[in-house]
Amino acid sequence: MGQTIDILIVDDNQEFCQLLAEFFEVNEKFNVVEILHDGEQVLEFLKNNENPDVLILDLIMPHLDGIGVLEELNSQDLIGEMKVIALTAMGHDKIMKTVIDLGVHYYIMKPFDLDKLQQRIKQLMEKNTGVSENIHFQDPQLEIENGNYIPYITQIIQELGVPAHIKGYRYVRQAVKMVIKDMDLLGAVTKELYPRVADEFDSTPSRVERAIRHAIDVAWQRGNQKALKKYFKNNINENVKPTNSQFIARIADKIVVDLKVS
Repeated sequence: MGQTIDILIVDDNQEFCQLLAEFFEVNEKFNVVEILHDGEQVLEFLKNNENPDVLILDLIMPHLDGIGVLEELNSQDLIGEMKVIALTAMGHDKIMKTVIDLGVHYYIMKPFDLDKLQQRIKQLMEKNTGVSENIHFQDPQLEIENGNYIPYITQIIQELGVPAHIKGYRYVRQAVKMVIKDMDLLGAVTKELYPRVADEFDSTPSRVERAIRHAIDVAWQRGNQKALKKYFKNNINENVKPTNSQFIARIADKIVVDLKVS
């Protein structure tokens, strides 16, 4: 697959759209053609422009929701070869069936792993097969029960404001995943945790350490202050950035506690 994949992002959450766009734009195989924030804009755009390869469509939006958009696109025969990915925070079977009937190729629940979304888009474009073969329903709670904490970790990292395009984003996510499975790693961050993360990404322990520190710096300077205060209240009050191990430990601890409660 040599050609660029054109993507249209539609979601009323502007920060989320920016996050997605930054994530895709670091990969030359993807091209974000436009970012829109309500259903009516989508219809206007698709009537006046050539269809993108992929439409990423949030189902909950002002003016005209995602289902309304899909109904209009169907009635006007505007979907064509375009692959449609529906995003939602609600995992109702009825909604899932409705959007699938309306031509959605991939139905994914928030929060989700950006790498998995990118992988799924590539699969959709490579297979180029019928809708029924491409349906996938992701249940975050089920993922957690099966030991895959990545969607939950991703949600927290995104909430804190770590940009998806920097290396530290993936390193932090992997480190938290490893710590959840083995809390003893927090006592051997330099000797064990960094080398293990480095092995996963064909990097070095020192690069992992620096990249995670950079991710924390960026979040601290430009991230979501409300979220930072929620997770790192003591650090905010004392105006002291958390260390790498404190940052990783806090996210891991939050997930472990939440899982025990649920």
